[in-house]
Amino acid sequence: MRAYLWIFLMACLAAVPMNGRAEPLERAALADLVRAPYALGEATPDAGVWTLLNSGGAQVGYVFETEPLAPLPGFSGAPINMLVTMDMDGRLIEVRLLEHNEPIFVSGLGQAPFEGFVQQYAGHSITTPMVVGNPYGNASGDGSALVYLDGVTKATASVRIAHESVIAAARAVARDRLEGISSEPPARPDLTYREDLDWQALVDQGIASHHVVTNAEVDAAFADTIWARDDPEASADPEGRYLDLWIVDLGPPSVAQAVLSEGTLAELERFRAVSGDDEPILVIETARHGLVGEDFVRNTAPDLISAEQDGLPVALRDADLFITLQPGVPEGRALILRSDRRLGFDPARPWVMKVEAVRQHGMFQPEVGRVTLEAPHETPERFFTRPEAPRIVSPAEQAVRDRLADLVGLAVFLVALMAVLFFAQSRLAGHRRFTPIRLGILAFVTGFVGWWGQGQLSIVTVLGTLRGVTEGKSLSFLLYDPFSLLVWGAAIIGFVLWGRGLFCGWLCPFGALQEFAHHIGRWLRLPRIEPSAIWDARLKMVKYVLLFGLVVVTFVAPSEIDTFAEVEPFKTAITTHFVRDWYYVVYAGFWLVLGTMTFKGFCRYVCPLGAVMAIGGLLRGRAWIERRVECGSPCQLCKVRCNYGAIKQDGRIGYDECFQCLDCVTIHDDAEQCVPLVLAAKRQRRAA
Repeated sequence: MRAYLWIFLMACLAAVPMNGRAEPLERAALADLVRAPYALGEATPDAGVWTLLNSGGAQVGYVFETEPLAPLPGFSGAPINMLVTMDMDGRLIEVRLLEHNEPIFVSGLGQAPFEGFVQQYAGHSITTPMVVGNPYGNASGDGSALVYLDGVTKATASVRIAHESVIAAARAVARDRLEGISSEPPARPDLTYREDLDWQALVDQGIASHHVVTNAEVDAAFADTIWARDDPEASADPEGRYLDLWIVDLGPPSVAQAVLSEGTLAELERFRAVSGDDEPILVIETARHGLVGEDFVRNTAPDLISAEQDGLPVALRDADLFITLQPGVPEGRALILRSDRRLGFDPARPWVMKVEAVRQHGMFQPEVGRVTLEAPHETPERFFTRPEAPRIVSPAEQAVRDRLADLVGLAVFLVALMAVLFFAQSRLAGHRRFTPIRLGILAFVTGFVGWWGQGQLSIVTVLGTLRGVTEGKSLSFLLYDPFSLLVWGAAIIGFVLWGRGLFCGWLCPFGALQEFAHHIGRWLRLPRIEPSAIWDARLKMVKYVLLFGLVVVTFVAPSEIDTFAEVEPFKTAITTHFVRDWYYVVYAGFWLVLGTMTFKGFCRYVCPLGAVMAIGGLLRGRAWIERRVECGSPCQLCKVRCNYGAIKQDGRIGYDECFQCLDCVTIHDDAEQCVPLVLAAKRQRRAA
């Protein structure tokens, strides 16, 4: 009867998380949950996983739900679903509780303690071991870099399940998508492989690993702490064994037969049938430790045992199996734990079991101290089979695949535009419908490059690159947004051919919006508000001051750079389509309204990215706008007509402020507008 009941319960448990799983949230719902200065990017092929963008629109990490990736059942049978934001280095930016049905919180403690628990993950890396328990200072007693998360009284098991879900889901994303953490598919036990083994053979071959820690060794780990004298039994018997641990992977059938009795082996086979993705691991402890604490609940994560592989945590749960062993196997406290191979655990590769030694100091409100004892284990590869590893596609390559059509369209546009500007600039500027043509190109830039392609360049990318170069970090993050990278490539080529003009005059979506605002202002006959020549020159220095300030913030307070970079209204107007908090919308709207009266005021005076483009324009290799000896004296027409104030008194072009609008080119080549040409024509008519 007990066996049938066990099968029924396991079937129910397996059915709830795997088949009754809720669908991932829609984009609109997720976007509202991502806090500024970050924004939700595009969906990845993995259910529940999205890219994370910074204020400049560049990818800086991933946003994902834990339930689709790690459907670990809670006490209600349903998984605890949380939203995790993680950067490209595996650092958790934020964890938010989405949905759960844990009884202790639903009808007991309330939601606040659970939300408080998940808030502790912010700022911690998944490569740093995290333990749910009471912190007792800045060190763990053994000098290891452990992170202790405050548990919730009366809800220890529930928060451990939540912790397991967060780490397992983050590990799955890290292995698939973060550079340097990818791995081949995990091995599975070869159910057809058979080998005649007994317990002694397992010990001799290291298949059953043995780890002993004496009382003296534990005392040494707690030395120089307040817990040094809180274990009288250890002090009385220094040579006695504190931990006598055996570890055996029961996945391979031949190993399981050598360890388990027929009854337990039959239960294990039923366990495999219900939960085929779990790797069963037997742990036997014959000394003082005992493996689990007094509050341990069956079928949950053990409170004193954890595991790690490749520097990442491995989720362990009690399999809740009744255990009897073969004769000759050491007797003691035995548990069969299980770890889901789908969450990244590879049983054929080395891994480490971590056992906590716990001491308490004080009587009424004791302080808890912990040290971690490590027990490495590895099962020989011959017992496993490994599926053929698919070719690993890097995030950068995947980004190109996902946006291939957009990239082709952008490349065609950029090549065509640059070819026209290089080979047919005068013909374009002299076309009788030049203004509609230019506005059509700018409309395409706003719609396709900006709103659709999210190719609005930002000062954030420049500052991130600068910091990466100075600190010797990888610049691979640039590859995750190939669309913007292609625009950057065109802008850099433009530095040599035209200076800043190509990007600022033709490829900046927000600059295009400002130019449209100017034309609307002229159509509405609004008054022009333009500073004097002296103030125009002074105000143009503001953008360089802002750029310098942002560079200082990048190195002094790098965590604040996204906030200060909001001086750019690009994220509001282009990246989020004005769907942001009202004050961001008002700020972006201010510059567009001002643009109806002051020609491209933000671009000329405030834009720190424009300052970078002006500096990059120093690479310009030619004076691409033709001038005549009469330009500047006596003719001042181009200077008067230049909305950017980029033409000097003597007629020379200030390319650091030239936006390549081509108005002066139009005048220069027009015999009816250019004063020297008009005067020359009059002289010819008199001579005739």
